Amino acid sequence: FLMQTSEMLRKICMRNLVRKYCRGLTAERKVQLQQKVVTSAVFCGKKEGYLESLSQPFWDTRLKENDLNPKVLQLIRGEIIKYVTPVIKYDRNGFKARERLLVLTQSSAYVVEMAKIKQKIEYSTLKGISTSNLSDGIVVIHVPEDNKQKGDVILQCEHVFEVVTKLCMLANKQSVVKVVKGSLRFRVGSGKEGTMVFTVGPEPQVFKDKTGQLTVV
Repeated sequence: FLMQTSEMLRKICMRNLVRKYCRGLTAERKVQLQQKVVTSAVFCGKKEGYLESLSQPFWDTRLKENDLNPKVLQLIRGEIIKYVTPVIKYDRNGFKARERLLVLTQSSAYVVEMAKIKQKIEYSTLKGISTSNLSDGIVVIHVPEDNKQKGDVILQCEHVFEVVTKLCMLANKQSVVKVVKGSLRFRVGSGKEGTMVFTVGPEPQVFKDKTGQLTVV
Protein backbone atom coordinates (compact mmCIF):
# COMPACT_ATOMS: atom_id res chain seq x y z
CA PHE A 1 0.00 0.00 0.00
CA LEU A 2 2.83 2.39 0.91
CA MET A 3 4.51 1.67 -2.43
CA GLN A 4 1.29 2.44 -4.30
CA THR A 5 0.80 5.68 -2.38
CA SER A 6 4.41 6.72 -3.01
CA GLU A 7 4.07 6.08 -6.73
CA MET A 8 0.80 7.99 -6.87
CA LEU A 9 2.33 10.98 -5.06
CA ARG A 10 5.36 10.88 -7.36
CA LYS A 11 3.12 11.06 -10.44
CA ILE A 12 1.09 13.92 -8.96
CA CYS A 13 4.27 15.82 -8.11
CA MET A 14 5.67 15.30 -11.61
CA ARG A 15 2.39 16.42 -13.18
CA ASN A 16 2.42 19.60 -11.09
CA LEU A 17 6.02 20.35 -12.02
CA VAL A 18 5.25 19.89 -15.72
CA ARG A 19 2.15 22.11 -15.43
CA LYS A 20 4.17 24.81 -13.66
CA TYR A 21 6.90 24.66 -16.32
CA CYS A 22 4.41 24.86 -19.19
CA ARG A 23 2.54 27.78 -17.66
CA GLY A 24 5.82 29.61 -17.17
CA LEU A 25 6.83 29.34 -20.82
CA THR A 26 6.87 32.56 -22.82
CA ALA A 27 5.16 32.57 -26.22
CA GLU A 28 8.59 32.89 -27.86
CA ARG A 29 9.98 29.91 -25.93
CA LYS A 30 6.93 27.82 -26.80
CA VAL A 31 7.42 28.52 -30.53
CA GLN A 32 11.09 27.53 -30.23
CA LEU A 33 10.21 24.23 -28.58
CA GLN A 34 7.52 23.45 -31.18
CA GLN A 35 10.04 24.01 -33.97
CA LYS A 36 12.76 21.98 -32.27
CA VAL A 37 10.36 19.05 -31.85
CA VAL A 38 9.79 19.03 -35.62
CA THR A 39 13.55 19.35 -36.27
CA SER A 40 14.15 16.35 -34.03
CA ALA A 41 11.52 14.25 -35.81
CA VAL A 42 13.05 15.08 -39.21
CA PHE A 43 16.79 15.04 -38.48
CA CYS A 44 17.64 13.27 -35.21
CA GLY A 45 20.07 10.44 -35.92
CA LYS A 46 19.94 11.16 -39.66
CA LYS A 47 22.00 14.29 -40.46
CA GLU A 48 25.45 15.39 -39.30
CA GLY A 49 25.42 18.59 -37.27
CA TYR A 50 22.00 17.95 -35.73
CA LEU A 51 23.32 17.64 -32.15
CA GLU A 52 25.31 20.87 -32.52
CA SER A 53 22.15 22.65 -33.72
CA LEU A 54 20.20 21.85 -30.56
CA SER A 55 21.70 24.73 -28.56
CA GLN A 56 21.20 27.26 -31.37
CA PRO A 57 17.81 29.01 -31.20
CA PHE A 58 16.04 29.46 -34.52
CA TRP A 59 15.61 33.05 -35.68
CA ASP A 60 12.18 34.38 -36.59
CA THR A 61 13.74 35.55 -39.85
CA ARG A 62 17.26 36.23 -41.15
CA LEU A 63 16.17 39.37 -43.02
CA LYS A 64 13.42 41.85 -42.28
CA GLU A 65 10.54 42.52 -44.61
CA ASN A 66 11.85 46.02 -45.32
CA ASP A 67 15.12 44.47 -46.55
CA LEU A 68 13.20 43.19 -49.57
CA ASN A 69 12.94 45.20 -52.76
CA PRO A 70 9.67 47.21 -52.88
CA LYS A 71 8.84 45.61 -56.25
CA VAL A 72 9.01 42.15 -54.69
CA LEU A 73 6.79 43.25 -51.82
CA GLN A 74 4.29 44.58 -54.35
CA LEU A 75 4.31 41.30 -56.28
CA ILE A 76 3.55 39.21 -53.18
CA ARG A 77 1.18 41.71 -51.60
CA GLY A 78 -1.66 40.11 -49.70
CA GLU A 79 0.56 37.34 -48.40
CA ILE A 80 2.04 37.43 -44.91
CA ILE A 81 5.83 37.07 -44.99
CA LYS A 82 6.96 34.58 -42.36
CA TYR A 83 10.67 34.06 -43.02
CA VAL A 84 13.42 35.41 -45.30
CA THR A 85 16.99 34.16 -45.65
CA PRO A 86 19.87 34.56 -48.13
CA VAL A 87 20.61 31.38 -50.12
CA ILE A 88 22.77 30.20 -52.98
CA LYS A 89 20.71 28.77 -55.84
CA TYR A 90 22.29 26.37 -58.33
CA ASP A 91 21.02 26.46 -61.90
CA ARG A 92 19.48 23.19 -63.00
CA ASN A 93 21.49 23.34 -66.24
CA GLY A 94 25.20 23.96 -65.70
CA PHE A 95 24.85 24.35 -61.91
CA LYS A 96 26.05 27.95 -61.86
CA ALA A 97 25.83 29.38 -58.33
CA ARG A 98 23.68 32.48 -57.91
CA GLU A 99 22.91 34.61 -54.86
CA ARG A 100 19.20 34.65 -54.11
CA LEU A 101 16.72 35.15 -51.28
CA LEU A 102 14.29 32.50 -50.10
CA VAL A 103 11.04 34.12 -48.97
CA LEU A 104 8.48 32.01 -47.13
CA THR A 105 4.94 33.34 -46.78
CA GLN A 106 1.94 31.66 -45.20
CA SER A 107 1.08 29.97 -48.50
CA SER A 108 4.11 29.89 -50.81
CA ALA A 109 7.90 29.80 -51.11
CA TYR A 110 9.56 32.34 -53.40
CA VAL A 111 13.06 32.35 -54.87
CA VAL A 112 13.91 36.03 -55.33
CA GLU A 113 16.60 37.85 -57.30
CA MET A 114 16.77 41.54 -56.35
CA ALA A 115 13.49 42.93 -57.73
CA LYS A 116 12.43 39.73 -59.54
CA ILE A 117 10.59 36.62 -58.43
CA LYS A 118 12.42 33.78 -60.16
CA GLN A 119 10.20 30.96 -58.93
CA LYS A 120 7.09 30.53 -56.82
CA ILE A 121 6.18 27.23 -55.17
CA GLU A 122 2.75 27.02 -53.60
CA TYR A 123 2.86 24.77 -50.54
CA SER A 124 -0.19 22.89 -51.75
CA THR A 125 1.81 21.70 -54.78
CA LEU A 126 5.09 20.97 -52.98
CA LYS A 127 6.06 17.34 -53.62
CA GLY A 128 9.09 16.95 -51.36
CA ILE A 129 12.09 18.43 -49.56
CA SER A 130 15.43 16.61 -49.72
CA THR A 131 18.73 17.12 -47.94
CA SER A 132 21.73 14.89 -47.34
CA ASN A 133 22.89 13.05 -44.23
CA LEU A 134 26.21 14.96 -44.31
CA SER A 135 27.02 18.40 -42.89
CA ASP A 136 26.36 20.36 -46.11
CA GLY A 137 23.56 22.90 -46.35
CA ILE A 138 22.02 21.67 -49.60
CA VAL A 139 18.21 21.63 -49.78
CA VAL A 140 16.24 20.49 -52.84
CA ILE A 141 12.62 21.60 -53.10
CA HIS A 142 10.74 19.17 -55.35
CA VAL A 143 7.92 20.61 -57.43
CA PRO A 144 5.27 19.03 -59.70
CA GLU A 145 5.78 18.50 -63.41
CA ASP A 146 3.68 21.23 -64.98
CA ASN A 147 4.06 24.28 -67.18
CA LYS A 148 4.17 26.62 -64.19
CA GLN A 149 7.42 25.16 -62.83
CA LYS A 150 10.89 25.17 -64.41
CA GLY A 151 12.00 22.22 -62.30
CA ASP A 152 13.14 21.41 -58.78
CA VAL A 153 14.91 24.11 -56.78
CA ILE A 154 18.49 23.45 -55.61
CA LEU A 155 19.55 25.69 -52.73
CA GLN A 156 22.48 25.96 -50.36
CA CYS A 157 21.53 27.37 -46.95
CA GLU A 158 23.77 28.43 -44.09
CA HIS A 159 21.12 27.45 -41.53
CA VAL A 160 19.82 24.24 -43.07
CA PHE A 161 17.99 22.87 -40.00
CA GLU A 162 16.20 26.18 -39.49
CA VAL A 163 15.25 26.55 -43.17
CA VAL A 164 13.90 23.02 -43.60
CA THR A 165 11.97 23.21 -40.32
CA LYS A 166 10.36 26.54 -41.22
CA LEU A 167 9.49 25.33 -44.71
CA CYS A 168 7.92 22.00 -43.75
CA MET A 169 5.98 23.57 -40.84
CA LEU A 170 4.57 26.40 -42.97
CA ALA A 171 3.69 23.92 -45.71
CA ASN A 172 2.35 21.47 -43.11
CA LYS A 173 4.29 18.74 -44.92
CA GLN A 174 6.75 17.34 -42.40
CA SER A 175 6.25 13.86 -43.86
CA VAL A 176 7.69 14.82 -47.28
CA VAL A 177 11.16 15.66 -45.92
CA LYS A 178 13.80 13.08 -46.85
CA VAL A 179 17.38 12.84 -45.58
CA VAL A 180 19.27 10.93 -48.28
CA LYS A 181 22.62 9.15 -48.41
CA GLY A 182 24.98 9.09 -51.37
CA SER A 183 22.91 10.77 -54.07
CA LEU A 184 19.52 12.08 -55.07
CA ARG A 185 17.62 12.71 -58.29
CA PHE A 186 16.04 16.02 -59.14
CA ARG A 187 13.87 17.22 -61.97
CA VAL A 188 15.48 19.61 -64.45
CA GLY A 189 12.34 20.27 -66.45
CA SER A 190 10.74 18.99 -69.68
CA GLY A 191 10.79 15.44 -68.31
CA LYS A 192 14.56 15.46 -67.73
CA GLU A 193 16.32 14.50 -64.50
CA GLY A 194 19.70 15.24 -62.98
CA THR A 195 21.78 13.58 -60.28
CA MET A 196 23.42 15.11 -57.24
CA VAL A 197 26.19 13.20 -55.47
CA PHE A 198 27.19 13.74 -51.83
CA THR A 199 30.68 12.85 -50.67
CA VAL A 200 33.25 13.63 -47.96
CA GLY A 201 36.46 15.60 -48.60
CA PRO A 202 39.09 17.85 -46.99
CA GLU A 203 37.15 21.06 -47.70
CA PRO A 204 33.53 21.95 -48.54
CA GLN A 205 32.79 22.59 -52.22
CA VAL A 206 30.02 22.23 -54.78
CA PHE A 207 30.92 21.64 -58.44
CA LYS A 208 29.91 20.00 -61.70
CA ASP A 209 32.03 16.89 -62.22
CA LYS A 210 33.26 15.34 -65.48
CA THR A 211 30.14 13.23 -65.84
CA GLY A 212 27.89 16.28 -65.59
CA GLN A 213 26.65 15.53 -62.08
CA LEU A 214 26.49 18.10 -59.29
CA THR A 215 28.95 16.97 -56.62
CA VAL A 216 28.60 18.23 -53.05
CA VAL A 217 31.63 17.74 -50.81
